[in-house]
Amino acid sequence: MGQFDVLIIGGGPIGIACGLEAKKKGLSYVIIEKGPIVNSLFNYPVNMQFFSSSERLEIDNVPFISKEAKPKRNEALEYYRRIVTANQLNIHLFEKVESVNKSEDIFSIKSNKNTYTALNVVVATGFYDIPNTINVPGETLPKVSHYYKDPHFYAGQKLAIIGASNSAIDAALECWRKGSEVTLIIRGAEVGQRVKYWVRPDIINRIEEGSIKAYYHAEVKEIGENEILVATTEGDVKLENDFVLILTGYKPDFDFLTKMGIALSNDDKRLPHYDPTSMETNIPGLYLAGVICGGMETHKWFIENSRVHAPIIMDAILQKKLD
Repeated sequence: MGQFDVLIIGGGPIGIACGLEAKKKGLSYVIIEKGPIVNSLFNYPVNMQFFSSSERLEIDNVPFISKEAKPKRNEALEYYRRIVTANQLNIHLFEKVESVNKSEDIFSIKSNKNTYTALNVVVATGFYDIPNTINVPGETLPKVSHYYKDPHFYAGQKLAIIGASNSAIDAALECWRKGSEVTLIIRGAEVGQRVKYWVRPDIINRIEEGSIKAYYHAEVKEIGENEILVATTEGDVKLENDFVLILTGYKPDFDFLTKMGIALSNDDKRLPHYDPTSMETNIPGLYLAGVICGGMETHKWFIENSRVHAPIIMDAILQKKLD
């Protein structure tokens, strides 16, 4: 395969944007993606609607036309797939990068299928792979999931949903409308303020009318085969239960970053070190792009405000090559 100017880890929207920019600038490149094209988006709930409008999700000025102002998951999958195929991007799918090591000025990248060498590496891996766990007994039972896909699965079932963000609230409303008996377990005092503005009134109304039960200032203490134990302001409550969705967010693979030598902040935010003018980390030639830049602050970076990382990075790489 020879040596690449740049190897891009992650075939999501930002990884694709990096590949397009590399191709445009005449840099040799390859994108390595552990799943299908835009793997994270593929694993979103089937009915998910983006917070952003379609033009804010566009990359490389390719128009994104959707039926509504805010596109659905299936429209995004089609949009990004067409960009990959129409531009014949060099992307290797269902291949997982296992290690990145640097010797002198050359990176050696090993995957479960191949070994590559590259002068530069871009990490655009997102944060959807590792869920935030609540660390209670029973969390590993088969009835428990940290990912929500399709409301049909929970029809006619007693479903507890832990969380108060967009993913939890979307799941609660969808599953209730498909006939689930939904109970929300919310650690704070209210439904999250960052919940989509057209969804938040809907869930509040469903709670107030009693269609969906909600416990505030509450935490699950234990998950059993047929019930859950919830600590509430009025004492512990045992609820009959068939399934539990723990939708408390996700985090980047920090071990992967530190094994590459990328420095992280010592506080709870675990912000990776990078130069915002080039997106280069403390390891020369190793760059970050997309939501991975935010550490635990996964709400700071989105497709719409991190797509600019692609030209910034490729300009920096091209300049080094010309120098």
